[in-house]
Amino acid sequence: MSYLPSVQKLIDEISKFPGIGPKSAQRIAYFILKSDEKFVFELSESLLEVKRKVRFCETCFDLSEDVICRTCTDPRRMNQTICVVEEPKDVIAMEKTNEFQGRYHVLGGVLSPLDSVGPEDLHLKELLKRIDKESITEVVVCTNPNLEGETTALYIQRLLTPLGVKVSRLASGLPVGADLDYADEQTLTRAFTGRRLME
Repeated sequence: MSYLPSVQKLIDEISKFPGIGPKSAQRIAYFILKSDEKFVFELSESLLEVKRKVRFCETCFDLSEDVICRTCTDPRRMNQTICVVEEPKDVIAMEKTNEFQGRYHVLGGVLSPLDSVGPEDLHLKELLKRIDKESITEVVVCTNPNLEGETTALYIQRLLTPLGVKVSRLASGLPVGADLDYADEQTLTRAFTGRRLME
């Protein structure tokens, strides 16, 4: 016996979320079916609102509801240091430490030949433009400590070192293979304060 077409369509759409398999999609679909109409309406409204309002900052590519994000327009931020992260969620992780007072640059991913992601697919050209335009003196590379993250960090180092920019990397304390947004604030703070120059 198969699901009703409308239920099957809901399960199929939910299963497109990363990390959601068929069983999880089925549980979420049944949760929605059992929920009252108010919840479903508010959920659908929030999905539409986030798609209408949220964009990528034209400077750093973090999430923003304006052309330029709050961090880029904050006059209290240090202008000479940029923290390079993979995704917008990593900005949130770094901000929770209250350790970094500079600006961010979101790559939009990492180098991954197996997934056909090369340098041209990341916001590396824009990073180079910012180095020149904003007179950046240090770039802290905060990609995840896994194979793709390390490869991306080395690529950025080779790209920036000839420009006379100090390139540093988060210190040990983050387990290999971990994601920044899963690390606790104390671990991230220690990793940031103990950052090392890349050679």
